[in-house]
Parts: sequence; C-alpha cells; structure tokens
Amino acid sequence: MVATKPRPGWQPERLRERRESHGLSLEAAGDQLRRIGERHGLHIGGDFQTLWRHENGTVYPGPHYRRAYCLMYRSTEPDLGFRLPLPGENVAEPTAAVPVPSPATEPGATEEAASTITKGLDQVTDATQDRDPEAGDVLKNRVVTAWRGRALTDGSNKPVLVLVGGYAGSGKTEFARFLGDISGWTFLDKDSLTRRLTERLLESMGGDPHDRHTSLYMDHVRPLEYKCLMDTANDNIDCGISTILAAPFIAELNDEAWLSRLTNRCRAKGVDVAAIWVRCDADSMREYIEFRDAPRDAWKLTHWEQYAEGLNTQSSPPGVHLTIDNRLGAAISIADQTREALRKILT
Repeated sequence: MVATKPRPGWQPERLRERRESHGLSLEAAGDQLRRIGERHGLHIGGDFQTLWRHENGTVYPGPHYRRAYCLMYRSTEPDLGFRLPLPGENVAEPTAAVPVPSPATEPGATEEAASTITKGLDQVTDATQDRDPEAGDVLKNRVVTAWRGRALTDGSNKPVLVLVGGYAGSGKTEFARFLGDISGWTFLDKDSLTRRLTERLLESMGGDPHDRHTSLYMDHVRPLEYKCLMDTANDNIDCGISTILAAPFIAELNDEAWLSRLTNRCRAKGVDVAAIWVRCDADSMREYIEFRDAPRDAWKLTHWEQYAEGLNTQSSPPGVHLTIDNRLGAAISIADQTREALRKILT
C-alpha cells in the first residue's frame, strides 16, 4: 500500500535498524518473511525491492507484511514503528516473557504453554468493558484448560457455544480461528458456510450476488444465513462438541432478548453460551477490507463515510461476555506471537 496519507507513529527507519541488528541482508530478511508467510498462511512476496520500499518509507506495509515482520523480529507493531501504541499497550519486545523452547514431552512444557496463552488472552482483553467481567475470565480459563488436554470441556461434560462477533474487517475471523487453534473446538465461519449459496440466491431473486446492504439481502437472505449457521452449530453441540462461530452478529448481540433465548435453549441442553466482541477502529477495518478485496465489500468501500457513520467503535453490544481490543490490529498481532511461542515450546 502506497503511503498516501499520514500514519501516526510510522517510523520506517526502524525496520532497517531492526534488520541490521539481526545481521540480515534484504534478501535474507525476504527469505525469512516468505517462510513465515508459508507457515502462518500470510500472503506476502518477500522480494528485497518490497522490503527496501518498506524501510525507506515509500510503501506502507500491508496487514500480512506487518504481521510477518512482527513474527520475524518478535516485536509489536508500535515497537517496529508501524503505528503509535494503544493506551497501556506494551511497546517493549514481548520476547522477554516468552518461555524458552523445550520439547513437548519435557515436564513443565504444557504449563509454560498454558501460561503463554493466558498472557496473550489477558493482553488483548479490553479493560474498558465492565459488564460481567467474571464471565469473561471464566471463558479465558476454559480456553486454556481445553488447550491443556485438547479436550472439549473443562472437566465437566458441558460443551460451550462461543459467538465471535464484530464488524467487517475487525479481525473476528482471525481471532475465532486462533481460539480454535488452541482449544481444539470446532470453528465455523458464516461466510464459508453460506457465501456461495447466498450469492446464488440473490441472483435468483434478481439481485446483485454481492449485495450486503439492501433490504433484499437484509430482510430475505441474511436471516437464512444465520439460520444455517446456528443449525450447524446445534448439530455440533447436540453431539457434545464445543463450537466457535465467527459472524458479525451485530443485530443479534445488540438484542439482549435474542441472546437470552439462545442461552436458555442451550442451557436446557446442558450447553454454556459465551459471546465475544472484537473491537476495532474504522481505519484499520477499512485497511483490511481493502486488502482482502472481496466483491461483497464493494458497496462499503464506495460509500465508506455513510457506512462508517453506522459503526459503534466505542463500546461493545450489551450481551457480550468478553471484548477483544483489536484496534490497530493489536490483538491479532498478539495472537500471532502466542502461536509462534507455542510452536517453539512444543517442537
């Protein structure tokens, strides 16, 4: 992405300083970035010309490049000069607290890894949330407990249904996938389950297959998408399988009656329900939406000011148990660091 607007805190010279402190040439740094990209599913080229442009400030690194740089240098985005830190965000190198890699069979490795996961979840939790914080702590503990044994429960036979919501481009899918990685719980994404059917249905009704804003979609198609998602989740929890759902859930989580009905239905089956909201700033969401370049986002980008006016980036929906602070991509960066730390501990 070309640097066409001011980016508070961007100091491109820090990338060069960090690379040189590691004794890497541009070519060697590019090779490492490519390997990291392959390992973490990041779409980057890693050619030395691109790295050179990042370092001299003519091109601002895109989301996947920034994640890869943070993993390669074991640093945060503010520490690498990509942006200003969030209030209270630690800008020191996070590696000081990362456990020394040791074999998975070595006594204590599991607890070291569990401690790393706990720290990562604590770092990305939005401290401004004041509704039912104990429920959020319980959920975090269950995620860590599930990772310890790759089990589905926390010692009981009760599965859990986790809803991960957020606006387009907020990072909700990445965070939901991260929870699935470490807990072993099933991960279901609404777009993956329904997008192709949604597009065909809109076409059959005489609409635009990429429509996500008109009454045709909102009134007639969107309810079916969520019905399919929840039906699939019900199939899992009926089998005792804990499940994580990734979808905007904007209307649903703002409707306390909807969440109450879902909680009561699940409780009758012996299933717990937890709701997570991934909070993000408008500029970061727009950057990611532009980066993924999905046809369904065309209207949002064309009418960005109108779309952004309807976003509430200051508070979470009323029924949320845990708010994840992903402003400026901070939470996803910590999730990447946590994954990498686990890989080193357990291999």
